[in-house]
Amino acid sequence: MGQKYLIDSNVIIDYVSGKLPVPQMSLIEKIPIIISVVTRIEILSSNKPTSSQKEKLEYFINNAAIIPLDEEIIMQTIKLRQKYKIKLADGIIAATALTQNLT
Repeated sequence: MGQKYLIDSNVIIDYVSGKLPVPQMSLIEKIPIIISVVTRIEILSSNKPTSSQKEKLEYFINNAAIIPLDEEIIMQTIKLRQKYKIKLADGIIAATALTQNLT
């Protein structure tokens, strides 16, 4: 099976804002949507989106495989934050990608 991606909040925000280059926009529309529960929280609690952006955000959430926190992700987050100076949300997202073998 092909490469799978954990889509980060910034990518989703840039996608709904139309800021991604065309090749990346096309890629996002073709791949399975996999996000961390943290990404779900981040994108749904961001600034008030326009109606077009809201529609695209809802598309992401309704069509996403949302990976919840589990013990493996928690422990990997702790290891990452002990080794690198990263924010908690970024640590959880990175740990999610690592534990789930996602790019």
